[in-house]
Amino acid sequence: MNLVKRNYRITPSFFDQLIYNELGRQKDSMEKQPATNISESETQFLLEIAVPGKSKSDFKIEINKEILTIGLESENEIAENDPLYYKKEFDYSSFQRSFTLPDSVAVDQIDARYTDGVLKLVLPKKKESLPQPKKWIKVK
Repeated sequence: MNLVKRNYRITPSFFDQLIYNELGRQKDSMEKQPATNISESETQFLLEIAVPGKSKSDFKIEINKEILTIGLESENEIAENDPLYYKKEFDYSSFQRSFTLPDSVAVDQIDARYTDGVLKLVLPKKKESLPQPKKWIKVK
């Protein structure tokens, strides 16, 4: 079974393409979603999300029933030392992604690590859902 992405978009994509893309404007930072890779092996699912330049404390990962929600809120301030502020930049970024977990995931064993700008979540499968070896049945 595969992980399923949930989309919670309020604005239709046609509107986005017509207004933002045609006029050359960037979309609002709240709508930006980081690139995500999802892979499956016999024993686990692997979720990789590219979010460079953040810290581990910026992430909020929550599981409610069968929904895995990954969120980020960060605030960066870049300022020159001059008190006249010839240039001062603020950067606020956030995102939230939700995934429906299959019944085969062992929720209590999920592991999350953030290294080299990539958030990796290892979602191990329950023992019952792992592939079983071949079994021979003797005819009596």
